[in-house]
Parts: sequence; C-alpha cells; structure tokens
Amino acid sequence: MALSSNFLLFCSLLFIISPSIAKTSPKPNALVLPVTKDPSTQQYLTEIKQRTPLVPVKLTLDLGGKFLWVDCEKGYISSSYKNVRCGSAECDISGSGACVVTCNAKRGPGCNNNTCSLNPYNPIKRLSTGGELAKDTLAIQSTDGKNAGKFFSVRKVLFTCGATFLLEDLAQGVKGIAGLGRSNISLPSQFAATFSNFHKKFAICLSSSPRGKGVVFFGDGPYVLLPGIDVSKSLTYTPLILNPLSTADQWKCCPLNATLLSIDKEGNGGTKISTVRPYTVMETSIYKAFTKAFIKEAAKIPRVKPVKPFGTCFNSAHIGSTRVGPAVPQIDLVLPGNHVWTIFGANSMVQVRKDVVCLGFVDGGVEPTTSIVIGGHQIENNLLQFDLAKARVGFSSSLLLRQTACSNFNFTSNIV
Repeated sequence: MALSSNFLLFCSLLFIISPSIAKTSPKPNALVLPVTKDPSTQQYLTEIKQRTPLVPVKLTLDLGGKFLWVDCEKGYISSSYKNVRCGSAECDISGSGACVVTCNAKRGPGCNNNTCSLNPYNPIKRLSTGGELAKDTLAIQSTDGKNAGKFFSVRKVLFTCGATFLLEDLAQGVKGIAGLGRSNISLPSQFAATFSNFHKKFAICLSSSPRGKGVVFFGDGPYVLLPGIDVSKSLTYTPLILNPLSTADQWKCCPLNATLLSIDKEGNGGTKISTVRPYTVMETSIYKAFTKAFIKEAAKIPRVKPVKPFGTCFNSAHIGSTRVGPAVPQIDLVLPGNHVWTIFGANSMVQVRKDVVCLGFVDGGVEPTTSIVIGGHQIENNLLQFDLAKARVGFSSSLLLRQTACSNFNFTSNIV
C-alpha cells in the first residue's frame, strides 16, 4: 500500500472471481439487466422474466455466484419446466456429481426422481442445501449498447430449485440469486453459449442511489451512458485469476504481509470482488496497516467515535467536497502491469450521520478465506468488464470524473 497527502496505494493485488446452455432467433448482439440497490439490506437486485407463462422474478445479484437459483417451494408454476436427468450432458456440464434417485415429497418443480442435484447457496446468510437442477424459459432485454431493446426468449436456461428457507436475509421480495461467476452454467456463460455472435464478456455498473438503476451488460460494448459517453473505451485491463478452490515516486507502500495477497494451495488468501458484501472486508493485519496509513494522511480531519461496522470515522464538517465525493486521500489499487484503479472519496467514505463519515472498510478477522473482498460500495459508479474468454477484468475508475454515472443508461427509450 502506498500513500502521500493525496494518495493511498494497495501494492500487488490479485483479483479472483468464483468460477449458463440455452437457443433462440434472431440473435441479439448484447443483453441488459437493470440493477437496483435495496436501501434496507444494501443488496443489489435485478429482475428476470422466467417460466411459461412468463412471470417477473426478483433476484439478488451475486458476482461470484456459480449459477441462477430460485425458490421452487412456493408458487413455481410453469409448463416449460424440465428437471435435468442424472447422467445427462447438462448434469455433467454443471459439475454436479450428485443425483436424487427418489424424491419422497410432493412431485413438482424441485422434487422429481432421477434428477441431477446442485446445491443453491445464500451468500448473505451463508446457507446451502440440496437442490434440483432444472431448465426453463427466461426472457431478457436486448440492447444496442445505447438503449434497452425488445425482450428475447431463451429456452432451457439451467438453474437450481432452492428451498424457501434459503431466502433468509435476502431483500424483501427476492426469490433467489442471479449468479454471474466463472462457471459453465452462470448466466454470462449460458448467454454466451446460446448466442454464437456473443462475446464471452459481461460488464457491471452499480448505482450508488436506491433511486437510480445500475446496469449489467451481457456481451461486448459499446456501453453508452447519458449524455452519450461510451464508457467501454475507458477500460484498463488486468488478469482475472481463478481460485482453484472456491509505482510513482510520491507513493509510499504500507507494510502489508504480501503472502496474504496470494492464493495458497488450500485456496485461501488473494483478493476478490463481491456484490453481496456492501463494503470492502480486509484481513485484520491488512486492515490495521491500511487504516493507520489513511488516518496519518487525513491527520488534519478530526476523528470521531466509530460507528459500527466501521472502525475509522471523521467529522464531515471539516471535509470539503469534490466532483468525486469527499476531499479525502484517494486510494489506488495497483494491479499487475502497474495499472491503477483509483478509489475516490465517493467510494471510500460512507455518510453514517449528519456530520459523521466513516472509512467504508471493515475488519474481516485474522483468518478469513479471502484476504481482501472488495465490496459493492467501492465499485459503485465504476464500470467493471469481465472478459471470461481472455481471463481479464477491465475497470474504469470513477465515472463521476467523466460527468456520468451508472444510473445513466437509457432504460426508458427502447430500440425497435
């Protein structure tokens, strides 16, 4: 980590993201989903249309989730629902390795004999249970990169039936998890497999306001935000590393344990990006070194009593305002190739009370599975593109510098 009166710097970060087969015509060049922020849970939500006839299904977005799962116990009715048979190609592709020979409950979606089994996971509550792998119709909007377009119906999209109790701690009205991770049956993978003209890429842009819609793009750019800015042209790329198990002179590096930023043979360590963690979580020694350095560089700002879950808070009456948020030391994530992703005050600070702002990073304990988990607040109003084919991630840094924001995609004027 490095810093001066203006800069804080993470030295040497690794990005990891946890590792869908469906067909229709004509083929869109890209697809798009709206994303909203739930004010009570800080979860990022989206909505798909699924089943026959189509019904809207609200989902919590999980950047690292391996697949789509929905609650099938309450009111799942669809004439196009099919369970995936044991030993089938789809079961093999899913990586299941498990089979339900006999289901002893009432037959229907989520309970069939000789069915491939895959465990749905609630990343908020950290709950998991067995679930039936199935396929059904899904409808999603197309896009030309500038506007939302017509809905395309995609048949036989793989997903897992979850139990109702797995919805615990998810936002009100949510019926499951939309997984965007690096697996064969995540939504980005399934859309890429369905449409031959699709690039195996997706991009995410989260709004900081519950009143504004962020966006997920499936496919390549352009990604155009009002007033006509193609933010895909501002991306800088760094390698995207899969966990095998789950430089300027004015900078001064913070004393971090560099081994914690690498992934060990047991799959521990490293850094990942998460949409289900509202704020960045750090291993204790990293957190202490980081906050100590930040406090030193923000020494002229009076500190106040911490407000949970944060450990470092300031009197905001003594902090100026800039286009990119509170005027505090900026944080630079230095990636392979010395590429820099800058976090400004809008993404580093959280207004918790009228005159109190806190550094939006939390202590994750001494032995977390992942040393640094970059949370949703830190990536709001930043465009992130995940190029799964080339195993790299592109980042824009704050779009506020370009006088636009993630809520500026045009969902209101549809293309024909």
